[in-house]
Amino acid sequence: MDAASQPRAWKVLLAFAIIYFVWGSTFLAIRVGVREVPPFLLAGMRFLVAGIVLYGWMRARGTPSPSAREWGSASFLALLIFVFDYGLVFWAERRVPSGIAAVMMATIPAFMALAEIVFLRTQRLTPRLGIALLVGMAGVVVLVGHTMGLGEAPVDTAGACALIFAAISWSVAASLSRRMPLPAAKAMSSGAQMLAGGVLLTLTAALLGEFRGFHVQAVSRGAWLALAYLIVAGSIVGFTAYVWLLHHESPTKVGTYAYVNPVVAVLVGYFLGGEAIGRRTIVGTLLVLVSVVVITTTPAKKSELEPLISETD
Repeated sequence: MDAASQPRAWKVLLAFAIIYFVWGSTFLAIRVGVREVPPFLLAGMRFLVAGIVLYGWMRARGTPSPSAREWGSASFLALLIFVFDYGLVFWAERRVPSGIAAVMMATIPAFMALAEIVFLRTQRLTPRLGIALLVGMAGVVVLVGHTMGLGEAPVDTAGACALIFAAISWSVAASLSRRMPLPAAKAMSSGAQMLAGGVLLTLTAALLGEFRGFHVQAVSRGAWLALAYLIVAGSIVGFTAYVWLLHHESPTKVGTYAYVNPVVAVLVGYFLGGEAIGRRTIVGTLLVLVSVVVITTTPAKKSELEPLISETD
């Protein structure tokens, strides 16, 4: 890239600040929202609106709509990403502090590494990678274990299991996406997946009976503001900054959000959400983050494709 085409430094810093701090803070916004709105319904509203906006924006720019095969792939991935991943994250945050939820979701690179070793064969199980995986698992054990003697209550078991399943679902989707027909334009691909995900989440909410007893007028302004923040800042602005960075910075640099977001989420939960930070949280978070840093900086055996939609979260 020549000097003339390089973006201004302040734009790069702003984009990194968005994916670091906005995405890190979305976990607290989720926790605020699910106190009053059923989790799958809240997730459905978030991604249905964001998907319509992103899909509509790309169509307005002249990007062709996905083909029937591409819509099929987008819908299948949406089931894994939005129903089984985000839906369970929203559900778990009724039971688990937002900062801990972010730390648990930081295990995604570990599950992706396992998928690459076992299924894709794009990674080898080296001693470095094996130790990193064990460290990450140790971090999860510290967070959920009942006999650690760290003086802080362990994470709710059902919530922790939901988050681990969510992380596995994202990892499977990331692996499958590399072999499925999807729109060439990343923004259109993500818009289609968000749109399909929003529809599937809303249908899931209906099947689970979340509409029964839910009254829009009973939801506070704070919960609506949390939803607006998730839609505008978390999904639309955050994703735009992420895609822009991928065009101007190396994937390795952009991928650093994976270990910054959990730290931001824990601190935001502590200072703004009144969530506790005890020895269990500190030790478990450090172990998971060390694992993530090592895994994400381990070179793959073969060249890898760029990642899916990010979390965003």
